[in-house]
Amino acid sequence: MKSNVLQPDHTCPWWLLPAFDNPLRKLVHDPLKILRQFVRPGETALDVGCGMGYFSLGLAQLVGDTGKVIAADVQPRMLAGLRQRAERAALVERINPQLCQPDGIGVSEPVDFALAFWMVHEVHQRRAFLQEIYGLVKPGGKFLIVEPLLHVSGADFERTIALGQEIGFRAAGRPRVALSRTILFGK
Repeated sequence: MKSNVLQPDHTCPWWLLPAFDNPLRKLVHDPLKILRQFVRPGETALDVGCGMGYFSLGLAQLVGDTGKVIAADVQPRMLAGLRQRAERAALVERINPQLCQPDGIGVSEPVDFALAFWMVHEVHQRRAFLQEIYGLVKPGGKFLIVEPLLHVSGADFERTIALGQEIGFRAAGRPRVALSRTILFGK
């Protein structure tokens, strides 16, 4: 990937995450309800832009004892928070934190499912980012992009979908997620 794909200065600051990661959020964005239709026990899932692991923990429950979650973020403090939360939830064995670099995610292991929840709009070089994800998703795998409805315009989201399709993803649906625009890509 080219340099500056993931720009740390454009990401949500670590100190703001508790506002997005509280018990009330489950009423709007319950990870298990959103993701259970896409992830099976024994699979490998990638949560890119994982923050403090709100969705990583749900993915870890879904992949079970024989599965794995790669939780990737550009901010070390986010990954430190994720580790603490995973330990408290007794899921630390299933989650592999991955510190991204500005030039890419840095993951080489193929995945069955990838999630980018409310983060693609922060990516500086979207085409390169989507190409890297495409290279990681196994044939038959899925990639779910969820973007904030009020922050990402419909036109911008459609451009992201078009880029994904140019790269080789196929549109496989638009699952409903509150306050969000979504696309489920298949490979």
